[in-house]
Amino acid sequence: MSDELPPVGGPFEQQLAWRSLAPLRRLVRPVFVGDEHIPAQRPLLFVGNHTLAGVVDVPQLFFHLQQQHGIIPRSLGEKAHWKIPGWRRLIERFGAVDGSRENADAAMRAGECVLVFPGGAREAFKRGDQRYQLLWGKRLGFARLALRHGALIVPFAAVGADDVWEVLADQDQVLASPLGEVARALGVRKDVVPPVLVGQGPLGLPAIRRQYFAFMPPVVTADWQGREDDEAAWEVRRQVEAGVEQGIERLLALRQEDPEAEAGPIVQEAVARGMKGLAGRLRRIQEKLER
Repeated sequence: MSDELPPVGGPFEQQLAWRSLAPLRRLVRPVFVGDEHIPAQRPLLFVGNHTLAGVVDVPQLFFHLQQQHGIIPRSLGEKAHWKIPGWRRLIERFGAVDGSRENADAAMRAGECVLVFPGGAREAFKRGDQRYQLLWGKRLGFARLALRHGALIVPFAAVGADDVWEVLADQDQVLASPLGEVARALGVRKDVVPPVLVGQGPLGLPAIRRQYFAFMPPVVTADWQGREDDEAAWEVRRQVEAGVEQGIERLLALRQEDPEAEAGPIVQEAVARGMKGLAGRLRRIQEKLER
């Protein structure tokens, strides 16, 4: 069996992409805590909560890991991503791989860092009343992966993106609508049918929310290495799940005390710059009229 994984983009390609995300970073002003919990040991398995849609915060997480720790994580992606023309190649250039056992094992054997959201599409497409809840079902794959390779697991948490969107119609409602009939006719799996979202900002635009991330103390799997039975896997999962939940609680408390958690300062600064520019243009027009 080949251990070959899709190549990631080179330094120039990576930096070009990250520079294009600079405006988004300025808006969401990401805060990271717990970087001291990311060890130099390899391989590592990062396990965390998937926020609603995941398009706002996931790039910030990947950028931070690359810039601050030299890590381009091999993110285990939902198979549905690989059915979208063009999208597959793009996400592979940033480390994503089809989340099969073979690819995960290959990355671990290569000493790379793997990142997984156990909740997958179900957690990314959660209902509006499920913000910051872990929807992992009975999944144990990530725990067994770490056990097979004796990898340290770094639990992480993300807060902010669940408050960017409003769920107009959740997955169940979409499936019960004519769109659900279309999805079934096309053979689309129920758990990857997206909800209907609208931004919480003005005019239905995505709300500007500060993004918060926490890396928690690693879970050591060496005591169970060589075991993949349910007892060992569930114990590892419980420890990781507890770490992620504690991280979410920590970040929610941090956000509660952060005076810049909302977009107020950003909007005020943007308005001030706009008013200053407008005043300058009006002054120049007046000067021309007086000549």
